[in-house]
Amino acid sequence: MKITVVGVGYVGLVAAGCLAESGNHITCVDNDEKKINNLKKGIIPIYEPGLTEIVKANEKAGRLVFTTNLKEGVDNSKIIILGVGTPSAEDGSADISAVINVCGKIAEYMKEYKIIITKSTVPIGTHKKVTELIRSKTNVPFDYVSNPEFLKEGSAVEDFAKPDRVIIGTNNPDVQELMRQLYSPFMRKGCRIIFMDPASAETAKYAANVMLATRISFMNELSGLCEVCGADIEKVRAGIGSDPRIGNSFLFAGAGYGGSCFPKDVKAMIYMGKHNNYPMTIAEAVQQANYNQHDRFANKVLNYFKGKESQTKLAIWGLAFKAKTDDVRESPAIWCINKFIQAGMTVRAYDPEAMETAKAVLKQKVEMAENEYQTINGADALVVFTEWQQFRTPDFDLIKEKLKKPVIFDGRNLYEPAYMKKLGFEYHCIGR
Repeated sequence: MKITVVGVGYVGLVAAGCLAESGNHITCVDNDEKKINNLKKGIIPIYEPGLTEIVKANEKAGRLVFTTNLKEGVDNSKIIILGVGTPSAEDGSADISAVINVCGKIAEYMKEYKIIITKSTVPIGTHKKVTELIRSKTNVPFDYVSNPEFLKEGSAVEDFAKPDRVIIGTNNPDVQELMRQLYSPFMRKGCRIIFMDPASAETAKYAANVMLATRISFMNELSGLCEVCGADIEKVRAGIGSDPRIGNSFLFAGAGYGGSCFPKDVKAMIYMGKHNNYPMTIAEAVQQANYNQHDRFANKVLNYFKGKESQTKLAIWGLAFKAKTDDVRESPAIWCINKFIQAGMTVRAYDPEAMETAKAVLKQKVEMAENEYQTINGADALVVFTEWQQFRTPDFDLIKEKLKKPVIFDGRNLYEPAYMKKLGFEYHCIGR
C-alpha cells in the first residue's frame, strides 16, 4: 500500500518504520525541515530501541521517504495517517490545532478518495470536528478512521509489531476490511483487531491511559501508608498482583509517573469532564496523588538535609521518566531536581540517553557527568530516579568510596533494604 504519515515523532516515526518493514511504501511528512533533513542523513530524532535500524534499512530499500511537502504526500497516497502532537493546553485540554491544520490542508489538496487515519491521541468528538472540517472544504469523498496508538516508550517498535490489540474506529465495512489488510502482517498468531465506532475508539485510548495511571497512583499513595504503618509495599504488591483479577502490571511504587501520555491524558480527561459538566473525580484524584508523590519523594531528600541545603551536593542517576527512552517530559526527576535547586542544593546528574533532552529543560542549572560514577565524586547522597539496567547492580564498594557518606535515596526501589544495610548504606526508598 502507498501510505503517507504526517508527523515523525514517537507515534508517526514508529508507525512509518514498522509499516514500511511489512512492505508498504511510506512517505513521511513533517514541517520541521531540520528533522526531515536529519532523517534523510540517517539521524533519528528520538531514542527508541530498534527504531534506528528499521528506519535506515527501509529508507535504503526505498520504502521510506521523507519530505516537508504535504501535497506530495497527499497526491501519492490513498491512506494518510496523522501522528502529529496533541500537547496539553494551559487549561488541561488537548491542543488539537495541529490535527485541525493538517486536515484542513489535506482537504485542499485532495483530488480523489482518501482514508484519513488519526493515531494521535485526540479528545472524544474529534472525529466529528475533522469530518465536518474536511466536508466544508471539499466534495471529494473520504473516510475518517480513529486508530489510537498503544505504544510504550522503550518498547514501541515491539508493541507495534506485536500488538496486544489494534482498535479501529470506523462505521464503513469496506474501510474495516482495508484496515484488516493493513494490519494483517502483525496478526499472524491471531487477529487482535477490535472494530468500533470512532467515538468509542477515541474514548478507549483515554480510558486505557487513565486506568493505568490510576493503578500507579494508587500504589504510590499506598506506599505512603506502608511507610507510616511499617509495611513493605513490595510485599503488598506481590500479594495483590497474584490475584488474576488484578495482575502484576503497573503496580510498582516509585516517585510518580511521567512521560508524554499519562500526565497529558489525565489532564485531558479532567478537562473533558468539566467541559461536559460531568466531573471525572477519580482522574482528578489520580493527578493530585501523582503530584503528591513527586513532592513526597523530594521532601525525603530535603528533610534529610534541612538547614544544610547550600552545602549539599546530590548525585542523580536517571533523568528520563522511565528506562529505554530519552523522554524527560513530566519526568519525576526533573520535578524533584528543580525543587533541590530551588532549595540551594548542587546537582550533578547522569542518564544513558536523556542528557541532551534534559539539558534543554534544565539549562545550566545541573552539571552533567560522563558516567554514573562520576556523579558521586564527593557527593553527599545518591538519588536514583530511573530504572536503567546498569543502575540495578552497580559497584556498591565504589559508591561508598566516592560518596562523603553512604546515603542512597531510591525512587525506584531497585535495591533490597536488608542487603543495603548489610553493605553499610543508609538507604531510603519508597514504601518500605
